Amino acid sequence: MEQLEQKLIMKLKSHFLDIMDIENGLLHFDEILKSMLHLIKELTGAADATFFSMNEWNKQLLMEASTIIDKKPSVIPPSLSDLNRPKTVIRQVLPGFEEYNLILLLKMNQGCIALKGDKEAFSQFSDEVLEIISEECTRFLHTARYFVKTILEEKRYKQLYRVTEKFHSSMNMDDVLGEIIYTLQEMYPTFTYYLLLSHDNNKLEDLPIKDLEYDSENIAAMQAYVTGVPQFEDSLQEKRSVLYAPLKGKQGVYGVLQVIAPNTIIFPTNEVEFITLLANTAGTALENAQLYQQSKRLIKDLQLINETSHRLNSNLRLTETMAYITEQIIQSFNAEEVGFILFSKNDKEVKVLQGSTEFFQQTEARPYIDFIKGKVEFDEEALFIGDFNLEGEDISACYKSIMAVPMTQSGVLKGIALVMHHSSYHFSFETFKLLQSLVHHSTLAFTNSILREELEKMVVTDHLTKLYSRSYLDDKIHQSMNEDHEGTFMMIDIDNFKLINDTFGHQVGDDVIIQVADLINANIRGSDIGARWGGEELAIYLPGVSLTAGLVIAERLVKRVSERTEPQVTISCGVSHWNRGRHDSYPTLFKRADKALYIAKQSGKNKVVVQEHEERSK
Repeated sequence: MEQLEQKLIMKLKSHFLDIMDIENGLLHFDEILKSMLHLIKELTGAADATFFSMNEWNKQLLMEASTIIDKKPSVIPPSLSDLNRPKTVIRQVLPGFEEYNLILLLKMNQGCIALKGDKEAFSQFSDEVLEIISEECTRFLHTARYFVKTILEEKRYKQLYRVTEKFHSSMNMDDVLGEIIYTLQEMYPTFTYYLLLSHDNNKLEDLPIKDLEYDSENIAAMQAYVTGVPQFEDSLQEKRSVLYAPLKGKQGVYGVLQVIAPNTIIFPTNEVEFITLLANTAGTALENAQLYQQSKRLIKDLQLINETSHRLNSNLRLTETMAYITEQIIQSFNAEEVGFILFSKNDKEVKVLQGSTEFFQQTEARPYIDFIKGKVEFDEEALFIGDFNLEGEDISACYKSIMAVPMTQSGVLKGIALVMHHSSYHFSFETFKLLQSLVHHSTLAFTNSILREELEKMVVTDHLTKLYSRSYLDDKIHQSMNEDHEGTFMMIDIDNFKLINDTFGHQVGDDVIIQVADLINANIRGSDIGARWGGEELAIYLPGVSLTAGLVIAERLVKRVSERTEPQVTISCGVSHWNRGRHDSYPTLFKRADKALYIAKQSGKNKVVVQEHEERSK
């Protein structure tokens, strides 16, 4: 070998040692590879030196680095006979390498270095020297890969140990997800990352999280999610390779980590193991955090059920019971509307319990109630609807998320608990299960409250007419005269009632009294008191109602009794009024109404007469 060529080889080895500057930490393989190519280019006088690596998986040569900046990548399917030649120096043009004049094959399946330049300039180097250069490059790349891999693996596993320690010190899913991204950004600053998670996961604005959805662009991600095995997508056109690593725990897969490696067609093999290990560690940590949060949520749910059951069984009034449970559901479930609907015996009418949200007292709620009632009665199951639609209904505020739970006692359907929200898919399935448990534990308390109040009402209610008793009316008038600013009292007598009994019998007479009582209840508010005074005499007290308004109600009642009774009867009505501006008492209020009623009966019946303080009649 000539002395000049020996110097060239010595210079090559010397520069290789400079490139492998371990003390200064220059151990990024991409930079090492570029430095080697620039050195070969300088020593040989080539215009360009390009390195093609061998991909054992698909037996293709991939352009990995070049001395020309921004050179477009290319893939060449080589002839195996060309790569396995006894000689490592190829001076002839090969298919796919038309622009190159000299090819140095590297042993150990590392690929080749293709040189572009003047053929005459390359001819000054003997094949022996070029083979030595090829061997030195092979040895150098093998050593460089080993050192880089060793140092990077040490760094990676130190990082993995730190991350694992941090993962398992946190029971917060958001912290675990954030740590995954932070670690990848630190290890691979040029890569791009996304966490593909299901809809049930919380979404933080500062994390690259996407919904994991099945579509034509997400097949590899879904395969990783379903199988729990890493998947790859390589794109020559976009010059990138994508790894989908499942976030896998012992009980299942909790999402997919998408890692995009730029400027490469095949994902770096030495990075796959670390990223997969990181994803598996994160999957286990996510599983632990999820189980911890589930246990906390279960404890909170049990506390809610226990506290609610305790409050409901503490002899609260029905309205207080319903208001309490409604507030608990709104706070715990972030609900907008909560309604408790009881079904009547005739299966047509429904009753919205006091304490439900105001929406259920409006006509707009009826289509929802009717639809849900029909579904629950037909299916005999609770309903969990995420995107509800009422076909053919013109409703301005459509509630999309609906949960409906039947209230049953001893196997009998008593009604439904209805919880709604405007947004689609607002409630989780865990919330639905909690509502079922809550309603199940509360139904007995609802029923007990209803029965208790019905029993209390029976004590102060006339058995025949279902109006209040006279003693209850007396108590409410005394209470009103102490608390309100005014009130209207009226006494009512059925005209010619003895004639009804004599003509049709006492059973028809009782039915007439019931008809008049029903008309009274239909024409007064829930806060007003209708009572049976005695015999065919009835009474009404309107707390907080002016004389003018009271007279309107009395006149309307007289008219409707005349129109809607069978056999037809009429009534006479005496009205009196009090207000806090003048001295008055219950006995005088009664005396004035009684006197007004007497005047009405004596002056033709079927009329209303009012008696004021000045003893003037109408």
